[in-house]
Amino acid sequence: MFKKIDHVGIAVKNLEEAIKVWEGLGLKVDEIEEVPDQKVRTAIIHVGESRIELLEPTAEDSPIAKFIAKRGEGIHHMALGVNDIEATLKHLKEEGYRLIDEKPRIGAGGAKIAFVHPKAVTGVLLELCQRD
Repeated sequence: MFKKIDHVGIAVKNLEEAIKVWEGLGLKVDEIEEVPDQKVRTAIIHVGESRIELLEPTAEDSPIAKFIAKRGEGIHHMALGVNDIEATLKHLKEEGYRLIDEKPRIGAGGAKIAFVHPKAVTGVLLELCQRD
């Protein structure tokens, strides 16, 4: 059902400043994308087969802005790659996991994504990610 850790999402106040920090470690930002539906700009850093996504809110009412206001900058979510997101959501729902999204939506890079509530996964916001 799960293929790999697809990415770790990190909430940041200022994308350009965060990019400087991560590039200072010797990593390279491969792409920057705005995802209007989620009110976020992302910077993608590939690390082997996985990615780091820096997430900057584009509106005060975005989930990332709310996260930063409550908890500050830092790890926002972990994403696991899946082959069939619809089947995975169905399975998790049948097993009693609390889902934020019962149907996938489109995320950064055109991936199909859906979130599992952190209360269902030991306090971790879990993103499911299918890249075709």
